[in-house]
Amino acid sequence: MLHHLLSIGADVAAALAICGIAYYILCIKSAAAFLGDCRQAQPGSFMPPVSIIKPLRGADPEMYEAFRSHCLQEYPEYELIFGVAEENDPAIALVERLQREFPQRSIRLIMCPRVLGANLKVSNLVQMLPAARFEFLVVNDSDIRVPADYLRRVMAPFATPQTGLVTALYRGAATGMLSRMEAIGISTDFAAGVLAARELEGIRFGLGSTLAFPRRVLDDMGGFEPVLDYLADDYEIGARIAAQGHPVMLSEVVVDTYLPDYSLGEYWNHQLRWARTLRHARKWGYLGMGTTFGVPWALLAVALAHGATWSWVLAAVALVLRGIMAFMVGTKVLRDPLVVPNLWLLPLRDLLGLLFWGASFTGRTIDWRGDQFTLKHGQLSKMPRPM
Repeated sequence: MLHHLLSIGADVAAALAICGIAYYILCIKSAAAFLGDCRQAQPGSFMPPVSIIKPLRGADPEMYEAFRSHCLQEYPEYELIFGVAEENDPAIALVERLQREFPQRSIRLIMCPRVLGANLKVSNLVQMLPAARFEFLVVNDSDIRVPADYLRRVMAPFATPQTGLVTALYRGAATGMLSRMEAIGISTDFAAGVLAARELEGIRFGLGSTLAFPRRVLDDMGGFEPVLDYLADDYEIGARIAAQGHPVMLSEVVVDTYLPDYSLGEYWNHQLRWARTLRHARKWGYLGMGTTFGVPWALLAVALAHGATWSWVLAAVALVLRGIMAFMVGTKVLRDPLVVPNLWLLPLRDLLGLLFWGASFTGRTIDWRGDQFTLKHGQLSKMPRPM
């Protein structure tokens, strides 16, 4: 009886591993297609004035350099608008320092005292929007560091008037073991999924690394207010713009995000929040994500099949294709220097990825910036602090 159950388990694991292998092939093909499009892309001559809107809460170690990169743009006219909710927010000192270093730039700080919804970032955006002077808007996270041609490349697709939103891939700057684990996950798994979505059905979502859109498109979706209670506000903004029939484009520019040196508890909470956010944002698509972990399923097949030759062949194929996928997406597309030296971490990272995928179905609670929330259909409800 036990032997029969192990045999069935090995067959199921092998079938899931084959699904993962097919997914690896799709990602390799998608990365090659994206690279081909990037080779043809050039920073365009369409360079309208831009308002960059950056909601802030707290200060991170690398935040000032991220701010500074936005002041070094090779672009004719743009403004930077920062927003904070509290008068003692440590990010204020960084904005004031930026204003002193770049007096020639239009840099403004907006106080956003009202709490308009559960997502305080979006609450800030609603209050910052009236200060923006220009038709084209760029929203990105506070820790995003950008190259000097960032605005030129992000704005280029808007030369086609139908374009509704431009978003961008990102890579992680890691400082410790667990942040390296997250960084290679971003560069070899998350980004691969974005490219696969682009290949299969086109991009129908946004990434917090870059959300660029005309104000008229934002107005059509009702402004920022409809996403005030959503955790994945970047995903929702892109999805709602796409639902209006406006194309969402993936820029060839790649930006950097700072990853802190997590403790084990911080890493667990962060990864679980990310997994549960994706689960509530994508629903059925997220359920299918479990079939994309080809290497863990292949290794499970080896264990359940007691090391049968066919299971080792399957595992070898999965490992090789996973390595090629990681190289194509992480090194060729994202140009992430962390990928090649850390390829040996991929099996462990994928095992953890499968663990977090499973754990995401065990509850609806997330920890976000010290507060606890419950998620329902992607919307946030703040939980009361324990007495």
